[in-house]
Amino acid sequence: MTAREFNRDVSAAKREAGLGPVVITDRGEPAFVLLSIQEYRRLGEDGASLVERLSMDEDIDIDFGPAQIDLKVPEL
Repeated sequence: MTAREFNRDVSAAKREAGLGPVVITDRGEPAFVLLSIQEYRRLGEDGASLVERLSMDEDIDIDFGPAQIDLKVPEL
């Protein structure tokens, strides 16, 4: 949801946050996340801070396939 959409219809954002986290973008980039209070509390259940819970301590193995780039030489 864009920041403009959020400002126009806060009620819609709240309804969506009841279903899951809502990412609010500013100029196309994620800027905020709106959570229900239940989800916020669930994230902090084990006593760890929200920042600690969202941090990734382990490495993640990602296998990227080969990229195909079709470059064209401009005709003169």
